[in-house]
Parts: sequence; C-alpha cells; structure tokens
Amino acid sequence: MAELDDVSKAIIEQLQQDGRRPYATIGRAVGLSEAAVRQRVQRLLDAGVMQIVAVTDPLQLGFPRQAMVGVRTSNDLEAAADQLAEIAEVDYVVITAGSFDLLVEVVARNDDHLLEILKAIRAVPGVTTTETFTYLKLRKQTYSWGTA
Repeated sequence: MAELDDVSKAIIEQLQQDGRRPYATIGRAVGLSEAAVRQRVQRLLDAGVMQIVAVTDPLQLGFPRQAMVGVRTSNDLEAAADQLAEIAEVDYVVITAGSFDLLVEVVARNDDHLLEILKAIRAVPGVTTTETFTYLKLRKQTYSWGTA
C-alpha cells in the first residue's frame, strides 16, 4: 500500500472532482507548481494508486438494464473470475467471502440481452449457481473515497 502525504491526497481529491482539471489550477489549490503537480500525478499513475478515466452513464449509452449477479463456484475460483471478467457486458468482478464466491456486475440493453449474459455466466466452467439482483434505481455511485 502506498504511503501518501497530504499534498498527494489533495491532488487526488482535486482530480476526483474533475479529472480534466488543469495542473496549474491544482497547483494553486495545493501549493505546488504546475510542473510539480504533473510529476506527482505521473508518479501516482505509475504506482497504480489512481487512474484517470471517463466514467460513463450506462443509461445514456443504451444499457438501461443493470444487475449484480452473485455467483457460486465449485472449481478454481480465480479462473472463473478471470473468465467472467472477459465477458464484454461485465464491468465489475470481485471475489468475496460470504454466501457468494463472486459478485459480477453486468450492463444490458434489455431483459433479453440480460438473459443472454446470464447464460454466458452460467456456462463458465465451475459456476454452479447464480442469483441475479436487477437494479431498479441507482441512488448513489461515487468514486471519491480513499483520501481522508
């Protein structure tokens, strides 16, 4: 785990608010030069502490159906997770403790498409059972944790 000083945390917070914020603006907010901010951001990226990505709204992109699928496996858990991660409509795979071995988030164009995705998930070797939790309404989604 990377040790972050207060300035690096402040830079991350600035980018979480707006990933396109200019380095000069960030520098003024955290008390560094534009060049120093650029160097720090590059070190944070190189270390894998953060990524700068475009977060999309699946609804706006034609994927109004989202679901979390709880998956139980019988074989190699990590191999199943790797195979599930290769399914294009899967945007999140996590190995868990509890009643499911894996949680898999999927996005779909409609219910028929969701059914196709569920069939693909169930066809992965080692997958024994699934339980689907269809999203009805998103109340909160955040990417701003971790710097406090």
